[in-house]
Amino acid sequence: MSAAISHRKATQRRTWALFAFFFLPGLVMASWATRTPAIRDTLSVSTAGMGIVLFGLSIGSMSGILCSGWLVKRFGTRNIIRSGMTLMVTGMLVMGAALFLASPVLFATGLAILGAGLGSAEVAMNVEGAIVEGLLKKTVLPMMHGFYSLGTLAGAGIGMSLTALNVTAYGHLLVIGLVVITPIIIAITAIPHGVGKNNADANKDNEHKPHPPFYKDLQLILIGTIVLAMAFAEGSANDWLPLLMVDGHGFSPTSGSMIYVGFTLGMTVGRFTGGWFIDRYSRVAVVRACAMMGILGIGLIIFVDNTFVAGISVILWGLGTSLGFPLTISAAGDTGPDPATRVSVVAASGYIAFLVGPPLLGFLGEHYGLRLAMLVVLSLMVVAALVAKAVAKPTDLVTNSLEGRVR
Repeated sequence: MSAAISHRKATQRRTWALFAFFFLPGLVMASWATRTPAIRDTLSVSTAGMGIVLFGLSIGSMSGILCSGWLVKRFGTRNIIRSGMTLMVTGMLVMGAALFLASPVLFATGLAILGAGLGSAEVAMNVEGAIVEGLLKKTVLPMMHGFYSLGTLAGAGIGMSLTALNVTAYGHLLVIGLVVITPIIIAITAIPHGVGKNNADANKDNEHKPHPPFYKDLQLILIGTIVLAMAFAEGSANDWLPLLMVDGHGFSPTSGSMIYVGFTLGMTVGRFTGGWFIDRYSRVAVVRACAMMGILGIGLIIFVDNTFVAGISVILWGLGTSLGFPLTISAAGDTGPDPATRVSVVAASGYIAFLVGPPLLGFLGEHYGLRLAMLVVLSLMVVAALVAKAVAKPTDLVTNSLEGRVR
């Protein structure tokens, strides 16, 4: 009995540690995202130039993501989360110093360090989250990602306040980089050693069983397409929403940051309530509903030239993209063999789209305006709605098949 209680407490501590590890990257990302107008002005770069600077994040993230699967199997999730969080803090401090020196190159370098940390750590966190979800036997990944959104909401609120108070962006980033150190040190103690690495060893017994490679698994590819579309939409908002509102709809920098708060609020509400909707209805219905809300919100921002409508539409944008990551991670884990590898593939697809895709919009925005550049995001959300059936649980597919035979 005592062993069972001890195991339950350890799982609860592990769950709350993951809540913290999802919250902190959200806080960090929103902290600099809300200051993008000030960052652009401090670095004295154009919209296209800002897109080039943001490629630092893309390059770092690509490095972290592409290495994450091997790193987790080699060192385990705990070590990768710890090293990734360390890089995240280092990147924020470098970015703060770059703004003080007004150096675009150094700022891009800081973004690359930040991206490398986030790319490797967050894939490891998703693998951890999928394992904890299995231990708890209930849907918790949306709530974990909800803490990321809660972090972005907190970061956006802080950014909006400091923007209104005319606090320097470099001071803001340096303070946030220092503040997150203590919770990282505390939370890492709850993550057990060897997770991921032990799973890889255990899976050696099943290596003789032939499994098709992931790129031949149509369902996994379609799940990856959904997370790619929704992660691209989420990343585009993180990178460009304040500037989109300032340049595309005439908002002030402070109001642009406030609008970003509306987006993060939509994300947070969607993720904290998503588990209830998924359990009550189905993953397919939730994906389609989310995609339709995202399509409506982004479409209104693009085609309706009204500040009030634009302000309300960002909430729909946030709700529409809120469950892209957690829902597809769950779907990847229970729709085929070798769930850890499947989770890694889908998570990597999402993070690549989230971090690499949005900077490309800077080049479109330079020539056609950011509002029209968002047509790319809108088109991908339409694709996500069309292939939503890919996230169906195996039991749902069997039930649908039996119902079809009865009819």
